Amino acid sequence: MQTCVIDVTADEAAACVQDGDLIAITGNGGGMLEADEIFAAIEARFLATGHPRDLVLVHALGIGDAQERGVNRFAHEGMVRRVIGGHWSWSPRMQDLARNNRIEAFTLPSGVISLLLRESGAKRPGLITRTGLNTMCDPRLGGGAANDAARAAQPLSEIVKLGGEEYVRYLPIRPDLAIVRGTYCDERGNISCAEEAGDLDAYAVALAAKSSGGRVMAQVRETRKRRDCFARLIQVPGILVDQVVLAPNQPQTHLGGYEPGLAGLPGAGHTIASKFEGLSLPTGARAVIARRAAREIQDGQSVNFGFGIPGGIAAVLSAQERLQDIWMTVEQGLHNGQLIDGPLFGAAAFPGAIMRSTDQFDFYSGGGVDIAFLGAGEIDAEGNVNVSRLGQDVVGPGGFVDISQGAKAVVFCGTFEASGLDARVHDGRLEIARDGRIPKFIDHVREVTFSGPAALKNGQPVIYITERAVFRLTQDGLTLVEAAPGIDVKRQILDRMAFRPEIAPDLAQMDAHCFVGDAIAAEHAVPEHLGVGHA
Repeated sequence: MQTCVIDVTADEAAACVQDGDLIAITGNGGGMLEADEIFAAIEARFLATGHPRDLVLVHALGIGDAQERGVNRFAHEGMVRRVIGGHWSWSPRMQDLARNNRIEAFTLPSGVISLLLRESGAKRPGLITRTGLNTMCDPRLGGGAANDAARAAQPLSEIVKLGGEEYVRYLPIRPDLAIVRGTYCDERGNISCAEEAGDLDAYAVALAAKSSGGRVMAQVRETRKRRDCFARLIQVPGILVDQVVLAPNQPQTHLGGYEPGLAGLPGAGHTIASKFEGLSLPTGARAVIARRAAREIQDGQSVNFGFGIPGGIAAVLSAQERLQDIWMTVEQGLHNGQLIDGPLFGAAAFPGAIMRSTDQFDFYSGGGVDIAFLGAGEIDAEGNVNVSRLGQDVVGPGGFVDISQGAKAVVFCGTFEASGLDARVHDGRLEIARDGRIPKFIDHVREVTFSGPAALKNGQPVIYITERAVFRLTQDGLTLVEAAPGIDVKRQILDRMAFRPEIAPDLAQMDAHCFVGDAIAAEHAVPEHLGVGHA
């Protein structure tokens, strides 16, 4: 019978990591479920001794603080040889290693990684799915290899045909070690995430390692007697756990402490929103985009908001008193509540439900989202979108591919140009005080994270919203359907695109309420037709 060793020190746990281990970890940006005391101990051992080295690191979501924590702990030359990550932005040091071919860098959709770990843990033949077809994850389009070192390595996937239909088969992952986190455990190693801001894929990560003959380390804040650990609040049963590291000062998130409202628990005052950045209304170009995007939502719809500019839409809906009229989800497993924007994106104050992210991705793949609002880094004439490789950096798709391919309709939200854009609203009009230095509407996207032609083939409605123009994807390609008041269509839209879009014969003006300078006034100037969606 499995025996779990409780109260192992972080240094003792780190000493058990072997050179060449394949390590699967759980966590999310902002510190959610981040086992950073274990990570820090492994890092300290490497810096002191040069071991463990040549590790393979697997993580579904972005983990870290963009400085030292999370994945950053492993970002030392020689410490890892391969990383398979869903999102990389929280670790600039790991991005640097990838950019310079010091590691084999792979990016796969977050949902694919989490579900692949679950399938691997059940000893099934990998993950067979349509997620990733016709994108940078398709083995015919790179298979997620993000640098030359990865492209020279063995592929992670293959195309298979079942019933005459094409699917991607992502090959099984067999971790030697899993590192997970919870709030507390009992004397038999049962791990509960009851007071955490999410459950994420902790169970799938642990299962994948254990079924492969590997080891599972868990970090928790405290131990409790079995009688005080409710069975229904256990996320990882002790049969899967080998070692537990106690971290009494473990914070719920990078903001510190434990806030019951983030875990959906009673006892939190309704002033919780004031404690978190990003809950205020967006401003400038982001406000224009969020207000216009909100028009696409119909009451009663199941809605997903992605990271970045789309995160501000929830604040607009809240100010319009419409948030309660939709069903909102994010990939980390949360349903409803007050979505938190910025570095803590993925958490919510007073969520209505918290489920495993693996289950959430099943929900997305099954078409559970009526309309998804996602960011856009580059867009081309075919309606393809790139968010996974920006500039010289590996970014990764996060949940973008899983969500965009499963949603019934998609709205991409982003500024018309990047780097230095200064767009202002004045008297119901848009003024461009300074152009962006980097164009976003280009001839060909660097990577296809979303395929416009595939969306057209599948009959999926697609809209692209910027602060100065709205486009739709049609059989003729990208079509300009709306322009902002105050904007010269030729000079400030068409001449600043690398390709010539189609122009709708009934080209309309974006609603004036999107361009009210006072944020509160703008949200109370909602036109009567708002809520009649256009997706």
